[in-house]
Amino acid sequence: MNAPAQEPTEDPGWDLTAPLREAIAEAERLVATAPFIRTEQDRLEGYDYLAGRIRMAMQMAFDHDLDRPLFINATHQFSRQGLDNPDAVYFSAYLREGVEYVVRGRRGTSADLSFQVMGGAYTADSTATSLLAFDDRELDIAEDGSFELHYTAEPGAKTFIVREVFNDWDTEERGTITIERTDTLGKPARELTRELLARKYDIAARTLTGSIQTWFAFPHFFQYAEPVNTLTAPQQTPGGLASQRSSIGHYELAEGEAMLITVPRCDDCSYQAVQIGSDWYASTDYETHQTSLTKAQAVTDPDGLMRFVVSEHPPSGRDDAPYLANWLETTGHRTGSVMLRWQRLERDLGPEDGPTVQVVKLEDVPGLLPHLAPLTQEQYAERITARQRSVARRMIS
Repeated sequence: MNAPAQEPTEDPGWDLTAPLREAIAEAERLVATAPFIRTEQDRLEGYDYLAGRIRMAMQMAFDHDLDRPLFINATHQFSRQGLDNPDAVYFSAYLREGVEYVVRGRRGTSADLSFQVMGGAYTADSTATSLLAFDDRELDIAEDGSFELHYTAEPGAKTFIVREVFNDWDTEERGTITIERTDTLGKPARELTRELLARKYDIAARTLTGSIQTWFAFPHFFQYAEPVNTLTAPQQTPGGLASQRSSIGHYELAEGEAMLITVPRCDDCSYQAVQIGSDWYASTDYETHQTSLTKAQAVTDPDGLMRFVVSEHPPSGRDDAPYLANWLETTGHRTGSVMLRWQRLERDLGPEDGPTVQVVKLEDVPGLLPHLAPLTQEQYAERITARQRSVARRMIS
């Protein structure tokens, strides 16, 4: 006769989640007391932002494996950070110095596929260093779209990042991409140990609070260093890609005000776009609201300029067609970030390629636009439907 099963005894030393629980409490305090919270909506968005940060921290701590690397998508519509680009799918893998890696894939039809190796990490008082940055024009791509590149992690290399960026959400298709270590193939993963799990929970805890502190501080290095309601001339994106330029700023609009952004359409790049973000330094809802536009989605006027209207309420002034094709919704945010991007450039950009900004009364907008592109409520709903379907098809979560 078998002896009765022994009930496991409690061991206080097995409280491996304690660091994470403490970090979640501290992260909640940081979010709940954020200095830019003005409304209940701001606070609710903060708690939604917190959920994404917890999800990201767990994924980065438990899914990444230095022995068996893989590309992880930790930034998406449910986990927003660092003024994430609504047009991009982000992948990252951690590196070990001196190890050879092989990256294989099949090129999709996206506007830009870029690669970057970063040293260090973004923190609340420093930025990561870009050690290597290039796009797929430097790859040997076969007729079927396949490619392979070899990289031995140089001193200081910490993260391999891939960005796949879409200019036309409706027609461009994703490719595939993988990464592997040549020296660990065919070997089993490490066995789980108490020490390994404790380390992972500790990493998740530090990643959680660190990321919130970082992205609270980051915009003050750049966006909020600029005067309000202005945008910079196109410049090298801090820590960004070699063939990318960006224009940054932040807005503050009173009730009944709108911001007009005018920028030349650039045909010397595969991708050009504008987006607005929240004070959480994250994208706002780009799935069910029009908070970003690429040059493929926007209307270009006959003079070659794209004119965008940033406002809370529809700006056309017409009851039958209240919306404009180039309207960017602030979704209840009186303040926030603004960013324009150009990628896969074939030439450098000057101030004449950049945007100009004007803050006006919302009621004056129609008279200030030489070419209106009004949309009915039904037409605008069709646009949002297309965005929802494109995000569902493209994004990974």
